[in-house]
Amino acid sequence: MPAGPDILLALKLLVAAVTVLYAAAVAAILTGRRRLHGRLNTLFLVLTLSTVVGFELLLRLGADVSATFDEPTRRALRLHLCFAVPSAVVLPVQYWAGATRRRRLHLPLAVVFTLLWAGTAITGLFFLPHR
Repeated sequence: MPAGPDILLALKLLVAAVTVLYAAAVAAILTGRRRLHGRLNTLFLVLTLSTVVGFELLLRLGADVSATFDEPTRRALRLHLCFAVPSAVVLPVQYWAGATRRRRLHLPLAVVFTLLWAGTAITGLFFLPHR
């Protein structure tokens, strides 16, 4: 079973990768490439939710992520989860709204999601320690 620092390092790499993907999706829509935007968003959704499910599975299988963490690291993880959990809830709704062309719902959710994802990326990449 992987240890907490190993899991955090893997999560950091995944957050970095999907953040680049999200930036590409935003760039695609800003340049009028809707089809590419939709495809990148689909990939972003699948990778992000797969990461969430995989992390949850590790926890259910008994990986004690925070056993070796000191209190500042635990606080950083809690702060990260304050952004990551709501973004994981908003993401499927936002994706559905975009895929079904419900622009009046999709655009406000995009603003909310972008703020939550910025918090997720910043806290995940810069606040959480790794080896």
